[in-house]
Amino acid sequence: MDAIDRAIVALLQSEGRITLTDLAEKVRLSVSRCQRRVRELEKAGIIRGYRAVVDAAALGYGFQVLLFATLSRPDVVPEFDAALIEIPEIIEAQRLCGEPDYLIRVVSADLASYQHLYESILIHLPGVRGLNSTIVMKQAVHPRPLPGRPPRVVTGARLNEV
Repeated sequence: MDAIDRAIVALLQSEGRITLTDLAEKVRLSVSRCQRRVRELEKAGIIRGYRAVVDAAALGYGFQVLLFATLSRPDVVPEFDAALIEIPEIIEAQRLCGEPDYLIRVVSADLASYQHLYESILIHLPGVRGLNSTIVMKQAVHPRPLPGRPPRVVTGARLNEV
């Protein structure tokens, strides 16, 4: 990826509905060259899709929980992952290193709805040894685009020197 690709990605992250003509103008390319680069970024999996940012509370999902899951055995990971995908209230899940095994973001209408989901589905997920729920009080930083500059690579330096 060069600087133009990074500029394209940055613009598409912040302005997902930008026209190809406007995008090309902002990165100083012809429309055809810009379109080619966007297609290559998509083909390479750098751009994985396009979506609208939606207000969850406005759609009735005003209650969010961070759920930490610990599994009983490592061999249940594929089955657990497959089960998570089937639950629409789970909007994000990450496999972690160490304990707990997963961080899962869950949305629901309210505490009662979450409790029902927890008791009827979540505690019965394959291989669950333990679940710990933390209620989200406030979204301090909303999901935002990745930084436009390349990540800093640190080699051989101590953490406090960076």
